[in-house]
Amino acid sequence: MKLYERISFEVHAEQYEPGMGMEDGFETWTDIITHGWFTTDLLVKIEREDGTIVCPYITTKRGRSFIGEGDYIITEGDGERHVCGKHKFYGRFREI
Repeated sequence: MKLYERISFEVHAEQYEPGMGMEDGFETWTDIITHGWFTTDLLVKIEREDGTIVCPYITTKRGRSFIGEGDYIITEGDGERHVCGKHKFYGRFREI
């Protein structure tokens, strides 16, 4: 795992990879669409053997944070985790 710095504190960050156990759980694609929680175009979608499509997420203090294609999972010093989109990552963090 690479170490990155954000303005005044260091974080660990890994770009999400399916099958590596980085997520806290999965929600079915149909539940996400049915609830209409947010735009779903860029979400990671994984098809299970039974044909069910699921989307990975991590649990944060604000609830579930779904993981998009190319997103990074940020772990702060206190263990708190959150998702950062790849389009924002390099504007906020630099490798040290």
